[in-house]
Amino acid sequence: MGEQLLQLLFSGLTVGSIYSLMGLSIVSLFNITGILNLAQGEFVVIGALIAVSLCSIGMPMIVVFPVSILLAALLGGLIERLTINRARGASNLNMLIITIGISISLRGLALLIWGTDTYSLPAFTKGGPLFLGGAALNPQSIWIFALAVVNFAGMYLFFEHTYWGKAVKASVNNRTGARLQGINPHTISLLAFVTAGGLGAAAGVSIGPITMVTYDMGFMLGVKGFVAAAIGGLSNVSGAVIGGLFLGILEAFSSGLISSSLKDAISIIILILVLLFRPEGIIGAKRERKI
Repeated sequence: MGEQLLQLLFSGLTVGSIYSLMGLSIVSLFNITGILNLAQGEFVVIGALIAVSLCSIGMPMIVVFPVSILLAALLGGLIERLTINRARGASNLNMLIITIGISISLRGLALLIWGTDTYSLPAFTKGGPLFLGGAALNPQSIWIFALAVVNFAGMYLFFEHTYWGKAVKASVNNRTGARLQGINPHTISLLAFVTAGGLGAAAGVSIGPITMVTYDMGFMLGVKGFVAAAIGGLSNVSGAVIGGLFLGILEAFSSGLISSSLKDAISIIILILVLLFRPEGIIGAKRERKI
């Protein structure tokens, strides 16, 4: 029984790290632009599928990883210039609807280019699983966890311990003040979407060897990332990580000990409860932005 519980914990930490990466991307973009990006899951898919195409022509993973991130980041910037930037000044609801439209468009693009086939990616390192306490740990899980830790550390240090990070967060509510400090909100928005695209691709290439890759897997990943961000509070970087890990572990144990059919239902139930009773997030207290 102990080995089974440890195996479920390893599985939950792996899945939770994926959700944390999604949550971090959503939180970072929200902190910088004030936009809730519901298309983030599609950047994960596009990045992973680009990696599939690059691997198919014989390119090694050590090159595939950065090239996929670069191409997805450029796509993120292009989408921002063609959609978000042109709608600047629109209401939050309109921006939300635009991101939904972006999500549908990217999913359709993936379907047209790569079809409905299921693809796989090679693992970052070769070799079998590691055995700890009688439970197997996939080496790729360690890479995913490490990526989540690096992203969290970078974002936390930027937003909480640098002048520019705090100024960028404040500029969401006061664009005039941002311009007086030499911050161009339009440039910051572009860089935010470029970063979101790159982060999504990094997550997609990392999880591809474990989850397989399909054109439509981005929707549920986006939902899980939003739930992770909502648990921690949409402006709380550390909360997104904790929320993602909590959600992943909860899903793993409920699937393993009760029923696998509860996996997606649990995420939706948690999201509804958070939005109804604590919209500022369960983990982090609601914080007011100050200029």
